[in-house]
Amino acid sequence: MLETSARLLRLLSLLQAHREWSGADLADRLGVTPRTVRRDVDRLRELGYPVNASPGTGGGYQLGAGAELPPLLLDDEEAVAVAVGLRTAAGQGIEGIGETSVRALAKLEQVLPDRLRRRVGALNSFTVPMLRGQQRSTVDAGVLTELANACRDSERLRFEYRDHGGSATRRTVEPHRLVCTERRWYLVAWDVERDDWRTFRADRIVPKPPHGPRFAPRTPPAEDLAAYVSQGVSNRAYATRAVVRLHTSAERAAEFVGPSDGVLEPVDDGRCLLRTGAANLDVLVIHVLLMGVDFEVVEPPELTGRIRALRDRLSRAMAPESP
Repeated sequence: MLETSARLLRLLSLLQAHREWSGADLADRLGVTPRTVRRDVDRLRELGYPVNASPGTGGGYQLGAGAELPPLLLDDEEAVAVAVGLRTAAGQGIEGIGETSVRALAKLEQVLPDRLRRRVGALNSFTVPMLRGQQRSTVDAGVLTELANACRDSERLRFEYRDHGGSATRRTVEPHRLVCTERRWYLVAWDVERDDWRTFRADRIVPKPPHGPRFAPRTPPAEDLAAYVSQGVSNRAYATRAVVRLHTSAERAAEFVGPSDGVLEPVDDGRCLLRTGAANLDVLVIHVLLMGVDFEVVEPPELTGRIRALRDRLSRAMAPESP
């Protein structure tokens, strides 16, 4: 009985780890006959695991989706990865997922062997997240799911969208992809009324179903959507834009320039270009100065003039007072 139970667990682990197995491959992995594999599959079905079987020479066994979530078998590395991922998710900007992640983590840690519990505990206790100063925005997990489903099904999406000033507009879009940063989630979509691609902050979206109809997906606005969104939220969204040459490598600059701060472009081992934007020239100057590295202004020339004006103002502020 013990041997049979262990073999069932091994069979379940194989089915969970691979999309589809032939009966011969499973028999070879388990060291049994194909007939024994068929009997073991029947036992798994009796336990509630939906194992699908396709006949023929190209057929095989596949673990399907059931009405209930069956227990998962994880190896040591997978269990640690899931536990750390749940702990990380508890602090991310998805409304309501924190408590859900904590509940799932509590269940997982309850059944972790001591050796794995110590590994997870060490990672959590001695890891400090390096978060940027800006407050994260939170987005409802149900909204994210609705947006993702519309992207998957190529279904037109209707929603109310609030801009930076709080003004609301009704939008109808053809959603393409969700893009996430450490702070925010964005929807890249074709705006039907504006006849152009747009990027929307997910936390400002209020879905207004019914959605539809279905549409034929368009060619995306860029091959690298992460870079496209980064450029949009850090550059195109602002009326005042600039390009500066930072005197540090792109790899080093990436440590303090986030996706919403600007787009980096390597020049050589010790320099890179930063394309960024801000509400006005003064904010741009402060934005670049706070990066803490030497830089040169590439464009616009007005930025150089503004830096000189601020330099003179600072010099006057530091000048000794006359008696």
